[in-house]
Amino acid sequence: MTEPAQPIRLIALDIDGTLVDQNLVVGERTRAAIGEAMRRGIAVSLVTGRMATSAMSFAETLGLTGPLVAQQGALIRAIPEPGSRGVGRLLYHRPLRPEVTLDIVAWCRERDLTPHFNHLEWMIVSSTEERLEEYRLFVGDRLRIVPDILARAAHPVTKVVAIGDDVHSLDVLEEARVRFAGRAEVTLSHPRFLEFMAPGVSKGTAIRWLARRLGVPLGQAMAIGDQYNDLEMIGEVGHGVAMPSAPAAVQAVARYVAPPVSEEGAAQMIERIALGGGSGGGAAAGGAEVPAGGAGPADRGADVEPR
Repeated sequence: MTEPAQPIRLIALDIDGTLVDQNLVVGERTRAAIGEAMRRGIAVSLVTGRMATSAMSFAETLGLTGPLVAQQGALIRAIPEPGSRGVGRLLYHRPLRPEVTLDIVAWCRERDLTPHFNHLEWMIVSSTEERLEEYRLFVGDRLRIVPDILARAAHPVTKVVAIGDDVHSLDVLEEARVRFAGRAEVTLSHPRFLEFMAPGVSKGTAIRWLARRLGVPLGQAMAIGDQYNDLEMIGEVGHGVAMPSAPAAVQAVARYVAPPVSEEGAAQMIERIALGGGSGGGAAAGGAEVPAGGAGPADRGADVEPR
């Protein structure tokens, strides 16, 4: 775990389950806390599994100007200039190799998992997909329907998302990681979404990229997330925060557990840790720092308990 330091100079934020719930509305307290952080010169970036175009509206709502990390860190874009109709200048992109994508599709089909692709700002799905209308509602005209997903796999893709009828077990995640070790990174962004990216791609790698670009020590960075795909990012920084809905493995690498998203827990953490100041020990308001593994269940209420 990276030693925490003050003042915080970089904040990395997951979106779904962290900033917003299923209503997809950014709360007023969240907008205010992030706005104040930026006014104080703290860099703020969204770090998400979404495509950049899908995440851009949230960045606009929050008035962000820093790079937007998308697709689990496989793609990073600059925020477009106000009034621009572009998707933002591409700063970083690391796609899967076609031969690996072909193997991933075969592996998914052997397990009755439905693979689809994200490439740059397009979702690519098979014409036989049962969820076409659901996807169209989510990405609009960014949906591309192809007759044969396997044929499209012969070209680069940014990531593969495998969807099952039920939630994915951790056994499936571990099996995929063993099968594609050194060839693809595998994570869960949602209980039903098993995702494959190029080797070395993760939100943890992305926050290192952001910190290096800004010249910010990782000890002065804060990251907040709620799923397995946030684990590396949370563990990489001095001020890692897990949402209370996060799996136990994610909470285990976090220094703090936030109040729930329904209480704008991410905003509360920004207010108390980034805006409230504090010593290099990184203790949250209302409690002393607790070493990882040295405390009981974290308080899920208004008082934030550090891990």
